[in-house]
Amino acid sequence: MSDRFAVERIERDSPDVVFLGLLVLLVGVGLVVMYSSSFYYAQKLTGNPQHFLKKHVWHLAIGGIMALLAAQMSLDLLRRITPFLVLFSFILIMLTFVPGIGSNAQGAQRWIIILGQSFQPSELAKLSVLLYLSHIFTKKNDRIDDFFNTLLPPLLIIGSLAALIYLQNDFSTAFFILLISLAMFFIAGTRLVYFILTGGVAIPLSIVLLLTKEHRVQRIISFLNPQIDPVGTGYQVIAAQAALVRGGIWGSGFGRGTKKLGGLPEAHSDFVFAVLGEEAGFVGILFILTVFIAFAARGFMISVGCGNKYGHYLSFGMTTAIITQALFNIAVVSGLVPATGIPLPFFSTGGSSLLVILIMCGIMLNISRYSARAPARATARATARNSEALR
Repeated sequence: MSDRFAVERIERDSPDVVFLGLLVLLVGVGLVVMYSSSFYYAQKLTGNPQHFLKKHVWHLAIGGIMALLAAQMSLDLLRRITPFLVLFSFILIMLTFVPGIGSNAQGAQRWIIILGQSFQPSELAKLSVLLYLSHIFTKKNDRIDDFFNTLLPPLLIIGSLAALIYLQNDFSTAFFILLISLAMFFIAGTRLVYFILTGGVAIPLSIVLLLTKEHRVQRIISFLNPQIDPVGTGYQVIAAQAALVRGGIWGSGFGRGTKKLGGLPEAHSDFVFAVLGEEAGFVGILFILTVFIAFAARGFMISVGCGNKYGHYLSFGMTTAIITQALFNIAVVSGLVPATGIPLPFFSTGGSSLLVILIMCGIMLNISRYSARAPARATARATARNSEALR
C-alpha cells in the first residue's frame, strides 16, 4: 500500500459507546421536536400533518445506513477517495447554476434536483473540505509551515469552493466553510503570521461581500434593532424571542406551543430551537445545551485520544463543524447574531444537512476505534486469556 495514503496501523478498539449514546439521544429528541414544530405547517401545506415527519424519518434511515458504512470503512480508503469527493463537490455546486438542474428558492441557487429530490451540494462541500485538509495535514505534517507547497494549494481549493457557494447567494455557508477551515489550520500548527495575513485579507473582503446585497444589510439592521421593521425583517427575530420568553422555566408542553401556528416563519427549520424553548422551557434548553456540550467534549476526546494523525485532524474538524453549526443556529434564535440560514443539527428539517452530519458521526465512530490505548487494552486482554488458559 502506498505510503501516500497509509494510516498508522494501530489495533482497533470498540467504538465509543458514550458518543454513540449522545448521538442517538440527539437524533431521538430532534425527531420529536421537529415533528412538534412542523405538523401545523405540514397540515396547512399538504393536508398531511406527518408530511415533514415522514421525510425526516426517511432521511434518518438513509443517513443511518450511510453512517454505518462510514463507521466500517477503512480510513485508508477514505483518504483515497477524498480527491474524488472534492472534485465531485465542485461539479455538483456548478450544476446548481445549470437551468433545469439547479433549483432556485427565495433568491438562492443552492439546490440541485436528482430523481425528483432536492440536494444541497454545499453541505457535501463541508465534508469534502474536512477530509481534504485532514489528508493534506497528515501527508505534509513535517512541512506544515511551507506556505507554497503545503498551505497555498488548500487555500486556493477552499477559496474556490467558498467563492462558488457565495455565488449561489449563500454567504453564510461560504463563511462557515472558511471558519472551520481556519480551525483546521490552527489545530495543524500553522504559524500565527499566516493567520494574521489571511485575516488581513479575509476580514475586509468578507465585510465588503456582506454589504453587497441589500437583504444582508437588512438582516444586520434588524439584528441591531428588530423594532425598526417589526413586521418585516425584524419579525422573525421578535417572534423567536417571544417564543423563548413564553416558554418560561418549564415550557408549555410538547405540542402546545402557539408561535409555530403561523406566528413564527421557518419554525420547523432554521427556528426550530424557538419551538423547543417555548414547549420545553429553560429546563429543556439547558438539557439540550448540556447534551450538545457533552457531544462536543466526547468528540474532542476522540480526537485527542486517536492513535493516528489523520483521525486526529478529521475528528477535530467534524466535531468543530457540528458544534459550531449548532451554536450559530442557537445564537441566531437567541438574537445574539444576525440570521444566517444555518440549520440546527439533528433538529431542523433538511435532508442534505442531516445526511452529511450523520456521515460525519459515522466517521467519528470509526475513528474512535483507533484509540492510542487500544494496543494496551488488547495486550491486557491477551494476558488475561493466557492466565485463564494456564489455570
